[in-house]
Amino acid sequence: MEQIVSIREVNQRLARYLEAVERGDVVIITRRGKPVARLSPIDTDRTLSGEQKSARARVLARMRAGYSLGGERVNREEIYDE
Repeated sequence: MEQIVSIREVNQRLARYLEAVERGDVVIITRRGKPVARLSPIDTDRTLSGEQKSARARVLARMRAGYSLGGERVNREEIYDE
């Protein structure tokens, strides 16, 4: 179920709307009649496709390898010695 409520209403009754979200509802929050945010349950059972797993592995490997930005490596002791 989807509910549409104003920011003022959410500020006054946040616990009520969080309980609704825990039950699986979606709450759309409006400001001056225009939607600005959505409260929705977190999908804890998300599974990645094979393509997503592969992409994630490539990104993690690249992050572990690091990026060369050029320049010299300086260690902490060298900085404090000067």
